[in-house]
Amino acid sequence: MKLPKHKLAQTLIKLCELKNIAHIVISPGSRNAPLTIGFSNHPYFKTYSIVDERCAAFFGLGIAQHTKVPVALVCTSGSALLNYYPAIAEAYYSDIPLVVLSADRPKEMINIGDGQTINQEGVFEKHILFSANLSATSKSSINNEILINKALNTAIASKGPVHINIPFREPLYEWENDFSVSVKNIPILKPKIIPEDYTDYQSLWNSAKRKLVLVGVNPVNTVNQAWLNMLATNPSVIVLTETTSNLHHDTFFASIDKLIAPLSAKEFKRLQPEILLTFGGMLVSKKIKAFLRHYQPKHHWHVDDKKANNTFFCLKKHFKMSVNTFFSTLQFSKKTDSNYKAYWESIKEIRHKNHEAYLKTISFCDFKVFNNVLKSLPNATNLQLGNSSTIRYAQLFNLNPMHTVHCNRGTSGIDGSTSTAIGSAVVSQQQTVLISGDLSFFYDSNALWNAYIPSTFRIILINNNGGGIFRILPGDKNTDNFDTYFETTHQLTAKQLCEMYNFDYEFVEDEPALNTALAKFYEKTAKPRLLEVLTPRKHNDDILLNYFNCI
Repeated sequence: MKLPKHKLAQTLIKLCELKNIAHIVISPGSRNAPLTIGFSNHPYFKTYSIVDERCAAFFGLGIAQHTKVPVALVCTSGSALLNYYPAIAEAYYSDIPLVVLSADRPKEMINIGDGQTINQEGVFEKHILFSANLSATSKSSINNEILINKALNTAIASKGPVHINIPFREPLYEWENDFSVSVKNIPILKPKIIPEDYTDYQSLWNSAKRKLVLVGVNPVNTVNQAWLNMLATNPSVIVLTETTSNLHHDTFFASIDKLIAPLSAKEFKRLQPEILLTFGGMLVSKKIKAFLRHYQPKHHWHVDDKKANNTFFCLKKHFKMSVNTFFSTLQFSKKTDSNYKAYWESIKEIRHKNHEAYLKTISFCDFKVFNNVLKSLPNATNLQLGNSSTIRYAQLFNLNPMHTVHCNRGTSGIDGSTSTAIGSAVVSQQQTVLISGDLSFFYDSNALWNAYIPSTFRIILINNNGGGIFRILPGDKNTDNFDTYFETTHQLTAKQLCEMYNFDYEFVEDEPALNTALAKFYEKTAKPRLLEVLTPRKHNDDILLNYFNCI
């Protein structure tokens, strides 16, 4: 086995192995050579070489998002490290464990005019759970080991990004055949849970006749079905889920905007809950945020073992525990007599009928494409959704409960959706399908410069020649200024990119062609495939806005 002579690199590699951090995403460079030599020659690690650090970081994020296990990112010194920042911010707000291993020069070589040097210490200060700036001196070996242990334990236990900055002195490429260091794997200490009396909360819950449960981003199979069934059979409870919630029950309300967008002030008042119970991560729906900020509940409780966002400016209680622990501890089994759920179920049924009727009246457009595409997905698809319009359209449709749904909602940026989807596809046992808008796809086109894309990977690119979501927002839509600086119109297609990166490519621009293409799109092929769907740029917004009037 080929290992770097640098003892600091050996210590880090050994601790990653001991803590089961197996996936290592490496971007080429010289200063990080000791880490590259060690990880790539060690049989325990699965290593990937990706040139573009921004894509590499989102690729690693996709792996960690799917496996729930930290992924290490390895880069050289200088600006390479800064390209990780968008993915680091996403990981920070989405509770995804990433370990950034940045090579650096020794302290005395910084700020003297040397190439590829920047101030790397604490560079992610506001968006990192822990930063360790190691020392190049042999006298600091014990302290370095403690810092590495603390960083890796933090990523594992606290589910988020950490940064270990590692100074290496030349020579960088010397190696030996076995470990010449012994390291201590410091275990993760579980925090003590302070007992609390929950009697008052149980009484409030059992007496309230209007209880609204709202679920944001939630990993699949993390909530015991027994607790979902308990909520579903309580007449005083309605459960609103988002596409990214990965929770399903026939009585849940899966399309929030479809339910609440047409409501009058009187109806909003009727929907206003006494108790709002939330769990999961970020919410997509702006409409539910606006509703609950204006019609605030008497009590807002959030359940999460790490943090609680005061999204509606009325948070009263953070239950710092898992959702399963919360329900097993508080025992909300009593069914409170109420017509709250029954009334809103009748509204949901009306919305569904109007939704189906509207689909029959509209021409080919984004809305119809999403309807047809989402219905076409094979069972148990690993579905990755781009941000902006893509996730918002998906929210309007009921998805197959067998799918696993992901979207980078931590920062809600369009910048790494394709890279994240590819990372997820590499480790997923299910077929991975990315649905993306055109700006997001072209922005992250370097994601396709990747030697690890499985042949089962599929991209559905919905191309409306610009940032279509801006046509829905307030503003003058019919000016050159708007076209250039907001919607950013273009005439690009993905054909040449697919030729360059060896993807099968198909282009459609009407409904019959789309349905024909989808019928065989998910079949086994020798190469990954991309289906590009052209939709009418100047009609999509009117069709979507009219939808909310018609349902």
